[in-house]
Amino acid sequence: MARAPFQILVLPFRVASLDVFEYALFKRSDESYWQGIAGGGEDSETPLAAAKREAFEEAQVPLSTPFFALQTTSMIPVYHFKAQALWSHARYVIPQYCYAADCSAITVCLSDEHSEYRWVEYDEAVTLLRWDDNKTALWELQERLRNRDLRVAL
Repeated sequence: MARAPFQILVLPFRVASLDVFEYALFKRSDESYWQGIAGGGEDSETPLAAAKREAFEEAQVPLSTPFFALQTTSMIPVYHFKAQALWSHARYVIPQYCYAADCSAITVCLSDEHSEYRWVEYDEAVTLLRWDDNKTALWELQERLRNRDLRVAL
């Protein structure tokens, strides 16, 4: 399968109690930093389809889980990806699309890509995350959960 020139980020969340939310963060086994579920599209896959597939592959999040599109997007330099050799030499960055997944009733299982995961509240999550775009998406998700303003991605 060919790597599509976009990236996805999925932030699994669960409701811990009234107005208290927890987020699953994943520690990469190859570089030991914390992030949400991340990956790329394959062939003609849509960003939402890629997000659901990656969440299933990396954490066994069922495909039937509700996913919510976030407004947060970012651009990532192509040098982060081996597939850059397959893309046009005129492509310097690829877009990242962000989603949230309601994992309140799900037991997360790790793939080999991660050495561990943690359910943490917002303040701890922000300190653990490495990438600023992950922090921005997390902030948006926290605000949307507080305001009860999540819309299912179609």
